[in-house]
Amino acid sequence: QVQLVESGGGSVQAGDTLRLSCAASGSAFSINPMAWYRQAPGKERERVAAIRPGGSTIYADSVKGRFTISRDNNKKILYLQMKSLAPEDTAIYYCAACNPVDYYCAGYVNSWGQGIQVTVSS
Repeated sequence: QVQLVESGGGSVQAGDTLRLSCAASGSAFSINPMAWYRQAPGKERERVAAIRPGGSTIYADSVKGRFTISRDNNKKILYLQMKSLAPEDTAIYYCAACNPVDYYCAGYVNSWGQGIQVTVSS
């Protein structure tokens, strides 16, 4: 199983930009579809974005055009660049590594990060 550790969260104002990082270890990394999920208290977990080993990406409609997911396979780091942040983006963000058979990390999650808080104030 891959081990994942998130960093880069914090409290920002609406309209600000934040970049999350997820450092991976314990696997080849490059073969895993990766994703960012988020969950606010009392709400369902939401897949924010996912990226294939080769770099193809998908985004939730709620973040499309504002967030960018990327990966550095040499450094084994997953990133989430978040622009134009809004209060509705406030949540705990989780890094996820999925089985290679799960094309966009929709359900077969092998490993989760511990989560990192992002708070956006208006």
